[in-house]
Amino acid sequence: MTFHLAQLNVARLNQPLDHDDTAEFVDALDSINALAESSLGFVWRLTDDAGQSSSYVPLPGEDDPLLIVNYSIWEDLDALRQFVFRTAHVDYLRRRREWFEKPAEPSTVLWWTPAGTIPTLDEASGRLRALRADGPTAEAWTLSTSFPAPG
Repeated sequence: MTFHLAQLNVARLNQPLDHDDTAEFVDALDSINALAESSLGFVWRLTDDAGQSSSYVPLPGEDDPLLIVNYSIWEDLDALRQFVFRTAHVDYLRRRREWFEKPAEPSTVLWWTPAGTIPTLDEASGRLRALRADGPTAEAWTLSTSFPAPG
């Protein structure tokens, strides 16, 4: 069986998405999402009902309008790392403190999922909760504590 890499990251904004202080970040969403979609190894990303950025999709069980979501599937860890750290995405990653609070707990979780499946956002949120509760395991881990695909 072939596996793909699922990743969920959440972040809490300093200001709402429609605030002037967040405008540069919001203005870049379409181009960065398009860059992800055109990246080697990209499989899928969560969008809202209108096909826009998942930043507008609430995380299940959370009632925080400043909390935003990014959820995607990649062929493998190398493809995700290539996009995150070796494309224009990294310029925004370096500037994240301009728009986001520093997280007090893990905000990104990764796990392997059978190719062709898209775990629900509820499952993804559960993986993040598991990482926060138990630390990195083969079921929920971080970019710096990866586990090999099953098999």
